[in-house]
Amino acid sequence: MNLFGQSPLANIPPVVKNLLIINIIFFIATLVFENSGIQLAYHLGAFYFNSPYFRVWQPITYMFMHGGWAHIFFNMFALYMFGPAIEYYMGSKRFLNYYFITGLGALALQMLVQAIEVHGILGSFIFDPNVSYNITSESGQKLRAIYTDPMVGASGALFGILVAFGVLYSETSLYIMLIPIPVKAKYAVIGYIVVELYLGLSQHQGDSVAHFAHLGGALFGYILLKVWGMHRTNDFY
Repeated sequence: MNLFGQSPLANIPPVVKNLLIINIIFFIATLVFENSGIQLAYHLGAFYFNSPYFRVWQPITYMFMHGGWAHIFFNMFALYMFGPAIEYYMGSKRFLNYYFITGLGALALQMLVQAIEVHGILGSFIFDPNVSYNITSESGQKLRAIYTDPMVGASGALFGILVAFGVLYSETSLYIMLIPIPVKAKYAVIGYIVVELYLGLSQHQGDSVAHFAHLGGALFGYILLKVWGMHRTNDFY
């Protein structure tokens, strides 16, 4: 056996392995097309349902798009670290369903929040170009961002995976950056969700992260675990 020649993906279960590969392929394609002046994010990222950029395939393809090197690195690192344990527990077929359902749930909650924001600005859930609106400059900027900024990334589905890890491997100790002591998975996941909720509600200026998409992935993940009757395992990861 040639241990030194073994692929780093050799011991990763099939769905996680293929998700890693597909995400990397999409990211490379994004860079290649960008050099040709084509922004793939405007074709494959997810837009508000009333946006002129919205396309029916985007709720799936947005999960494979990323906004930069740091974005894809941290998302793929999380998938590599936590995904295998969840796939081994659920089985590959159910894990794949879980991944896409939580990703769709993430988009659904984000779009619901956007719809509420649009209604708060326009008094309607859709923008009608034939109607004259009396809105402030700040509201106009928010409306423009909702309609023209694509949502990209696997983060929603990954929050579903993090919730699954926090539920199924709740007693596993994790070492978290800037925290000098190990933290049990259940507390780390709860803390992360609380931070995302705070950031989503506070809406700091310049924050382009879709925090409610993260929360949507976590929420749908937790619901699926309950529906499927999945409980904590005594195994430590």
